[in-house]
Amino acid sequence: MKLFGPIYDRCLVWAAHRHAPRYLAALSLSESVIFPIPPDVMLAPMALATPRRWVRLAALCTLASVIGGLLGYALGYLALELIWPWMLQLGWDHAFHQVQALFMRYGFWIVFVAAFTPIPYKVFTIASGATGIGLVPFLLGSLIGRGTRFFLVAGLIAWGGERLERVLRRYVEALGWTVAALVGVALVWLEVRG
Repeated sequence: MKLFGPIYDRCLVWAAHRHAPRYLAALSLSESVIFPIPPDVMLAPMALATPRRWVRLAALCTLASVIGGLLGYALGYLALELIWPWMLQLGWDHAFHQVQALFMRYGFWIVFVAAFTPIPYKVFTIASGATGIGLVPFLLGSLIGRGTRFFLVAGLIAWGGERLERVLRRYVEALGWTVAALVGVALVWLEVRG
């Protein structure tokens, strides 16, 4: 059963539509909460088709994604209250408190890495609300991570054209995981050192 291929193809069709900016905003917002396909699949072809509008497109994508992240944060906050009795029955409260301690200590960095890399951002928006990290670190991590990612994608595609878009598509996963690994190593080093 193919799930992601047809969704990806649909996003490419939406990118060519006259209401593409609206679709980009909707995709960016929903990807931060539930949708499995990242908005880059629409942003890249749109920046390629209209390179002079890349800044506007990246800003729209970033803003909608951060708003979606806030919805995910609220969902996590509300969902924890509903499932907490069940977590206690299963004995998961200790593991939750360990994860919560990591989020409280490294919340900005965790959110930043999830926002910038191919790690499913939606999981971390919901987890951020559930673990109760501050709204300011969450917003800053989201805004900087998502903004850096989307401005890089749109800017590079607008500058490099179709050739760079093919290269970026081929290596974006490896680049994202490399950044995640580097930040992870830095966090471990800080934890061991401090």
